[in-house]
Amino acid sequence: MTKTSLLARGMALAGALALFVGVASAPTAVAADSHVKIGVLTCAAGPSIGLLITSAEKIDCSFQPDATNTEHYSGRIRDFGLDVGITAGSVIIWGVFASQNDYAPGGLSGNYVGVSAEETLVLGLGANVLVGGSRESIILQPFSIQAQAGLNLAVGVSHMVLEER
Repeated sequence: MTKTSLLARGMALAGALALFVGVASAPTAVAADSHVKIGVLTCAAGPSIGLLITSAEKIDCSFQPDATNTEHYSGRIRDFGLDVGITAGSVIIWGVFASQNDYAPGGLSGNYVGVSAEETLVLGLGANVLVGGSRESIILQPFSIQAQAGLNLAVGVSHMVLEER
């Protein structure tokens, strides 16, 4: 199989799975209706190499709450599923939703899980919807689509851990 053929099949798979991700994340979007937006989380990841079944990236994040001072977090995103390629780094921006009056400073610390899809051919896009936090009551929804540079195809389940710095 040629590289072009493999890339074409991968892109078709990414498109189909992106549609699945959109449908699969619909209940999360509805769940966000019972939550209020409390701020924006911006995370930067360095270069990464997809190892077919899994990949892991260290991230540095800043959370800008709507009502208090900026909080800083560090962590790791790990993807399980198809992940092939190399990226030069990425920035992900999420809207952060919590139950009303349910957030305390440092409350984003914890584990998050969700579905993800991304496709990169020089410059690319991806989306991740994650649920978790210190009391598993935080919803992170893509506020801005993930932007990255490189050559990569990834679809699967994401696990993210955040720790307050």
